[in-house]
Amino acid sequence: MNNRYLIVMAVAALTLACAACSGRPSQGVLIPVAVAAEGTSRVPVLAATTRQRATSDAGAMFTGERADSASYASIVVSIPPDSTRKIGAVQWPATLPGDPSRDFVTVSADYLDKAAFTAAVNDAAKQTGRNKVLVFVHGFNNRFDDAVYRFAQIVHDAKVPAIPVLFTWPSLGTARLRAYTYDRESANFSRDALEELLDMLAKQPRVTEVNILAHSMGNWLTLEALRGRSIRSSRSVAGLKSDKVKNVLMVAPDVDVDVFRSELARMGAFRPRIALFVSRDDQALSLSRFIWGGVQRLGDVDPGQEPYRTEFERDRIEVFDLTSLRSADNNAHGRAFDEAPTVATMVRDRLIEGQTMVDREPNIDDRVEQAVLSSK
Repeated sequence: MNNRYLIVMAVAALTLACAACSGRPSQGVLIPVAVAAEGTSRVPVLAATTRQRATSDAGAMFTGERADSASYASIVVSIPPDSTRKIGAVQWPATLPGDPSRDFVTVSADYLDKAAFTAAVNDAAKQTGRNKVLVFVHGFNNRFDDAVYRFAQIVHDAKVPAIPVLFTWPSLGTARLRAYTYDRESANFSRDALEELLDMLAKQPRVTEVNILAHSMGNWLTLEALRGRSIRSSRSVAGLKSDKVKNVLMVAPDVDVDVFRSELARMGAFRPRIALFVSRDDQALSLSRFIWGGVQRLGDVDPGQEPYRTEFERDRIEVFDLTSLRSADNNAHGRAFDEAPTVATMVRDRLIEGQTMVDREPNIDDRVEQAVLSSK
């Protein structure tokens, strides 16, 4: 088996928990559906993106091409009743328009300018009484509609008590070698825009806390934006305590462990609290490691082994080892999302209670196992 074949296989396996995307419509997903169904839930998602606007498909809104400046949008997603869907999964319509009684469908989709976007954040805080924001940064192989529907699913299934804000960068949404390299460069291209979004959210008077949920390659982009914020900060104790960016949830991070160490060191004390979700059987990250020259990826380390155990304790990083969780399709790379009732609920509880996510507690694996057993 030659190296070229291995690389092709590696890239094919680096798909973001997106097996559910197969067989879905290739166009028109975000065209609003007028029909409603009883028992459905509506999830509003505000989006900021560095993608170009779509011109050939009105139901795409944005493409995988890079734009010179950030754009904004507001989308409302209808989710079918829990009795007709699998929790943790996005149910794409087989044909358009979708049936809201069994499919995820779009209720509304509007472009916003920057002023309207910031006004929408404050309006959401006023109307819902929520003063926390959750920013989702997706990973490799995501179209715009992929990211919107996946985030809506996470928010709904985890009952996230925060204003959902999606940051979506120009991923081509295909699992090819050129797409993987393009996506990585697109993540680099977007780091200033994410940094500016975090600053914008932190400046809103009704927002008291900003939290970030990043997946796969999106963790690299997130680390770069946080590094940029730390460089610009005063690094004062007062500045650290007043910063509204509080928690970063790193799920299956496709990040070089040595680079992660370097990023943390550069941030110093001026960084939010970090929670790390790893799976030691994550085949996608194992193959990513092959592409990147054999260097360990952060998302599939063994947190009980040295030097990781000591380093995580020293840096006050709480680690959730999800290896023992087995989703129906055994997709370790998207396990934290597939097992939303157990994993995301643990995160939700911490955000509700305002608990820190850095004080390492004993027997993390035991607590995950207990959560799984109690959910059955």
